[in-house]
Amino acid sequence: MAIGPAANRAPLPVASAPTRGSKMAAAAAMERLRYVLGLLLLLHSTDSFYVPGVAPINFHRNDPVEIKAVKLTSSRTQLPYEYYSLPFCQPSKITYKAENLGEVLRGDRIVNTPFQVSMNVEKKCEVLCNFPNKPVTLTVEQSKLIAERIREDYYVHLIADNLPVATRLEFYSNREEEEKKKEKDVQFEHGYRLGFMDGNKFYLHNHLSFILYYHREDVEESQEHTYRVVRFEVIPQSIKLEDLKADEKSMCTLPEATGSAPQEIDPTKENQLLFTYSVHWEESDIKWASRWDTYLTMSDVQIHWFSIINSVVVVFFLSGILSMIIIRTLRKDIANYNKEDDIEDTMEESGWKLVHGDVFRPPQYPMILSSLLGSGIQLFCMILIVIFVAMLGMLSPSSRGALMTTACFLFMFMGVFGGFFAGRLYRTLKGHRWKKGAFCTATLYPGVVFGICFVLNCFIWGKHSSGAVPFPTMVALLCMWFGISLPLVYLGYYFGFRKQPYDNPVRTNQIPRQIPEQRWYMNKFVGILMAGILPFGAMFIELFFIFSAIWENQFYYLFGFLFLVFIILVVSCSQISIVMVYFQLCAEDYRWWWRTFLVSGGSAFYVLIYAVFYFVNKLDIVEFIPSLLYFGYTALMVLSFWLLTGTIGFYAAYMFVRKIYAAVKID
Repeated sequence: MAIGPAANRAPLPVASAPTRGSKMAAAAAMERLRYVLGLLLLLHSTDSFYVPGVAPINFHRNDPVEIKAVKLTSSRTQLPYEYYSLPFCQPSKITYKAENLGEVLRGDRIVNTPFQVSMNVEKKCEVLCNFPNKPVTLTVEQSKLIAERIREDYYVHLIADNLPVATRLEFYSNREEEEKKKEKDVQFEHGYRLGFMDGNKFYLHNHLSFILYYHREDVEESQEHTYRVVRFEVIPQSIKLEDLKADEKSMCTLPEATGSAPQEIDPTKENQLLFTYSVHWEESDIKWASRWDTYLTMSDVQIHWFSIINSVVVVFFLSGILSMIIIRTLRKDIANYNKEDDIEDTMEESGWKLVHGDVFRPPQYPMILSSLLGSGIQLFCMILIVIFVAMLGMLSPSSRGALMTTACFLFMFMGVFGGFFAGRLYRTLKGHRWKKGAFCTATLYPGVVFGICFVLNCFIWGKHSSGAVPFPTMVALLCMWFGISLPLVYLGYYFGFRKQPYDNPVRTNQIPRQIPEQRWYMNKFVGILMAGILPFGAMFIELFFIFSAIWENQFYYLFGFLFLVFIILVVSCSQISIVMVYFQLCAEDYRWWWRTFLVSGGSAFYVLIYAVFYFVNKLDIVEFIPSLLYFGYTALMVLSFWLLTGTIGFYAAYMFVRKIYAAVKID
């Protein structure tokens, strides 16, 4: 939106007749609807495409397929643990994979396991530990720990050829009786359950039946066939020690399903058991590039589509109405204000022109305001680039930790843009201490984030969880903050402060104008409630999927939808902010700087309410530390969302205010 510096600008044209205006509005609405439908079709095709992330690995028959462990997770505790925190069978040498920043922050600790799996080689039943005739003995402490993890509903996550293990769930949907007999709905659960409870007894899944699917690659006749792993499933079973008949060659015999008893873990005494596994290979038509589709299937895709389209249509419809109302009203206002013969009558009436001498008066605490807006610009640039790149498929779930790593580095490098906008605004608001302002911009929001994360990290450390950020990683993050982000913010702030400040079209009076008493609906909190509804309505469906990905260990991959929702969020925040600042100026209240920033972030309040609703209704968290983690990280999300939406609304309102005051004649 270009803003010219001219103060005396020609008035905007007013529609000559209602019929012409309604035709133009209808044509604009049809054009907008066509654009939305076209964009949805484009995003649908984008949504189903992603780059798998790594080059495929070709296996020959009998080649080893390494099974690695990632972590143990539970949506009840939100505390991940590394695989060998429980007394599982260990290989002769434990080797941890070198991990990127995102994997470390997610709590992944990828490690090798003693499972021996070879390409296209079946295994009926094999004992995992190297003592076939001597079962594993769990001490009382180990038994207590396993029982506690089973009670907390922990899942074990393994990977084969970078493909996560999944448990197949089959169930009948609400269909007609005839169709029920023919077909079952299949869903996949990420990982497998550590065990289960029956009454007050604990049972451990000590036998794993791996089902691996391979795709046979087309090769010339003279060449040996190559295979690629395209799916990794597991059927966990609990089988009592006495029912597992093992010989000296580490082979075992599985009992019949009807006659076997589960392996109980009694937390009050030592327990003896065998860890066993079997491997079954099946050929599949799924190609390597599509192998992640199985894990990303969702049961409510149609509901998701309907909700997104509904949000798009409603938001664009409301945006169109708001735009027509505000443009028509403004045209009338500007036409009246610019009538030379009616100037005195106009001045007697109330209106936004009356505060022209105070509307650009600098607010209180300009340094803090410009610093928060600078951080908001940083967040905006980072989120926009991350979502766009992810929408193109470059940050798919197969690239572990890539999304978080990219977000961290982008936030650091976007400091130059945040500093530039903050510096220029600070100078416009008559600020002089640019060095202090740059330091405030570089440390205010990141300092709050780091402080909250450090406190939460101390609690996670106390629980010995792999979710705790290691001390070297924390030092590395601090080095990134002070070595990359801080200098870039200073650089941007320096050039922004040196640049010509924003040119305000009217002069500011020396004596502030008295503000009349305001109506109840002009209260800040009422404004926050009113302004937050529309942006939140555009995104609350997407919020459910994002929360599920964060708190219930689901994969989030609908970045095509997310990009569309982000665009709608920007549009709705801008328009609501413009409407709110227009009403405020019409009420002759010129203190709009801070108010616009606060009110535009009103949807963050609804995000907080939704987070509480999600905690109560969707999650089964009862302990103190998991609850503290949930609300701590939710507070960071709400703060970041408030900065983002507040910044979008502030700049939209600032452009609008400069535009309307440049369009009227001021004596």
